[in-house]
Amino acid sequence: MGRIIDKAFKNGYNEGMEDQDFLAITIGENIARLRRLSNMTQSELAEKINYSDKSVSKWEQGNGIPDVRILLQLAELFNVSVDDLVREHKEAPVMPKKTRLRRRIIISLLSVGLCWLVAVVAFVFIGIIWPDVPNTWLAFVYAVPASAIVVLVFSCIWRYRWVRIAAITVLIWLTLTCIYLTAHVCGAEIGLIYFIGVPLQILALIFFVPWKSLHPNVPRE
Repeated sequence: MGRIIDKAFKNGYNEGMEDQDFLAITIGENIARLRRLSNMTQSELAEKINYSDKSVSKWEQGNGIPDVRILLQLAELFNVSVDDLVREHKEAPVMPKKTRLRRRIIISLLSVGLCWLVAVVAFVFIGIIWPDVPNTWLAFVYAVPASAIVVLVFSCIWRYRWVRIAAITVLIWLTLTCIYLTAHVCGAEIGLIYFIGVPLQILALIFFVPWKSLHPNVPRE
């Protein structure tokens, strides 16, 4: 009976050690990855948290686990949560919020730039193939609501509410402006078309403004 108890104790101890080793390796990998994403060396990271670079190296190699105070300090430094530091990321590794925001801004700017590239190409080709066609500058006007559509799509994917509101506002009024200018070039005056934008803007505000966040006393669902 004593041997059975000793064996069970040893098995439990070994499993506990294995879990601790796995946790140390996971934390070490997350620290190393976040440090590289933040363009820091081990010495620079050690200096920011008032520890030695040997300690940082030990953590990244999975040979030790930082205490809770250091984990909190690292989470604040990397702009992530403590859970992000201690959890294994098999599918989509977490990255600092600043890095994620910077990448999203770059993606948005490149996509908007593509809209303007199309406008430039259209402007040039129309000028070459049909040089007598007037008002080819409208291609650049149309690029503005097209850019707003791109920003609107990304803001919906990334759940940026206020960017979404700004994009839908630009889209509404610039689309009406494109219609007005096109009609004006064709000899028609349709200034009253801007009245359509008023109910559209109101509907956009109703659907997209986070009213509950503006009134914190209102209970949330």
